[in-house]
Amino acid sequence: MHMADALISPTVGAVMCAASAVANGLAIKEVRRDDLCEKKIPIMAVMGAFVFAAQMINFAIPGTGSSGHIGGGILLVAMLGGYPALLSISAVLIIQCLFFADGGLLAIGCNIFNLGVVPCLIVYPLIFRPIIAKSMTSGRIAIATVVASVVGLQIGALCVVAETLLSGIANIPFSTFALLMQPIHLAIGIMEGVITAAVLCFVHKMRPEILESAFDRTAIISATPMRNSLIALAATALLVGGGLSLFVSSKPDGLEWAVEKSTGMAEPEAEGPIFERAAHIQESIAIMPDYNFKEAEGEGTGAGTALAGILGGAFTFLLAGATAFSISAMKKRHVNGAKPEIGATQ
Repeated sequence: MHMADALISPTVGAVMCAASAVANGLAIKEVRRDDLCEKKIPIMAVMGAFVFAAQMINFAIPGTGSSGHIGGGILLVAMLGGYPALLSISAVLIIQCLFFADGGLLAIGCNIFNLGVVPCLIVYPLIFRPIIAKSMTSGRIAIATVVASVVGLQIGALCVVAETLLSGIANIPFSTFALLMQPIHLAIGIMEGVITAAVLCFVHKMRPEILESAFDRTAIISATPMRNSLIALAATALLVGGGLSLFVSSKPDGLEWAVEKSTGMAEPEAEGPIFERAAHIQESIAIMPDYNFKEAEGEGTGAGTALAGILGGAFTFLLAGATAFSISAMKKRHVNGAKPEIGATQ
């Protein structure tokens, strides 16, 4: 559901970019206030890489000619909590946009809002948390995950339609676009919910303190080292990004499918100096556009896709990890600076 620049006017893009920047600024402030313990820093980095890799796998939606991939917001927020999850998914989307030209540069604010702010700051507290508030069991986790994934994608899809309508440059009929976007993302949401529920139930069985600390917004208190669990997650991300991404559906994703059905064009184009400048910047930065070698033609090569999955996961790991580490370091300096010196007048 990554929006392209052709769907977004510069004004709407700027407004949504500002909204997403404010949300991330709030996330940084709240994470500094909470106890972002050292055990959560590598989880942010590893789970960011995991979601990047998982988003590369498109699964076919039977009978539609479309495909979908997980958004990853509910997975991240269940394991990290709302504000750390928003920072992590933002890192994923920024890496995808800049280095792999996935999603438009002008639309980056829309994509962060639709795929990050909606699931992490709206759906998680209003849907996920109330369902498992009484007891965090595997059954409640599964139900909460599926419901939250479906609702999150429905709201996100509706936001895409609204942002496109307000932009007024794609010439897509509102009713037609909405009637195509909602059902296809309902199917994608159910698939994402099932996949995410399986992952979360497994994590809860192996390391329940991860989900519990995210739910309670507290530090992870456990005498058992996190190293083995993190290595397993990192290895899975490497396997998914570098291997399983080769065996995916080549059908258009839900948004591309809805746009094509609404307009008759697979990829609408936007004209104007701002769009041309944004495209030029993105092309100059992207090292592997469309997750393949720049010189590749058509659908590219398997080696290129595998390399893109590995590099993207590594870049996301570094960006998400650096963000978490920087916030933690700032908090430590603030706390240490606030402590009175020994012998100081009280």
